[in-house]
Amino acid sequence: MHLSYTGRIVLLSILVGAFILSACTSFIESQIFFPDRQIIITPYQRGLAYEDVLFETSDKVTINGWFIPAEKEAPYFLFFHGNAGNISHRIDNLILLNRIGLNVFIFDYRGYGKSTGKISEEGFYLDAEAAYQYTAKRASENNNPIIVFGRSLGAVAAVHIAAAKKCSGVILESALTNLEDMAAYHYPIPFLPRLLKERFNTIATIKRLRRPTLFIHGDHDTIVPYKMGRALFGATNAPKVFYTIPGAGHNNTYEIAGAKYIEMLDRFIRAVVSGKSIDGISG
Repeated sequence: MHLSYTGRIVLLSILVGAFILSACTSFIESQIFFPDRQIIITPYQRGLAYEDVLFETSDKVTINGWFIPAEKEAPYFLFFHGNAGNISHRIDNLILLNRIGLNVFIFDYRGYGKSTGKISEEGFYLDAEAAYQYTAKRASENNNPIIVFGRSLGAVAAVHIAAAKKCSGVILESALTNLEDMAAYHYPIPFLPRLLKERFNTIATIKRLRRPTLFIHGDHDTIVPYKMGRALFGATNAPKVFYTIPGAGHNNTYEIAGAKYIEMLDRFIRAVVSGKSIDGISG
């Protein structure tokens, strides 16, 4: 096949555009995931009984998680953590959740902690699906309700799961809208945000959410701006409540909120598990 001069220019433009898109998205994704392999502490070292769990994804990646048990009939709390560190960096969160009597399951995405593989957006969703299947299987033994929790980037996975799977309620903390908005906020490069519109697109997926949802966001968050949390809140048609933590940034929500943080979680979970309205929960 012989291309005309114009045809060669068009083909070259397409190839250059594809290269730029690939390079830009690879760069942005490298700024999204910050996995850490080292497990720095275990629940046992902080006085929590736990099970060290291994399970497999649909593409044969081995995922590591921790199950922290509570009472037999207690709700299951499926915890999708954020983009940095690993499950061992969430010990303080696990202690708080254990205090209000939840069966907690937290896991590491591929490439994090002891989970095998290399992280990517596609793999991120596959890991989330496998973690839900593991949790749902355990919860089905005693018909326990499931609460889906996602923090920061983990909220993307939480919405992905909760929009398609059975659960009693959803909690989204410091949640982002999509990669387009994050790129526009952190990397104001002309045309780049538009190229990333469909990546990590929570604001599109959340429109399918139907389960009661608690939004938590600090109004001084400079990593995932407060307005993104409000945009997600506005986009969902599910029963919902928004809990603003005045003065909190991205990584200090429960430290700033103090006892009210765990009180809000407890009240929300009790309401959705019992089938009551969440309208009376004040944020």
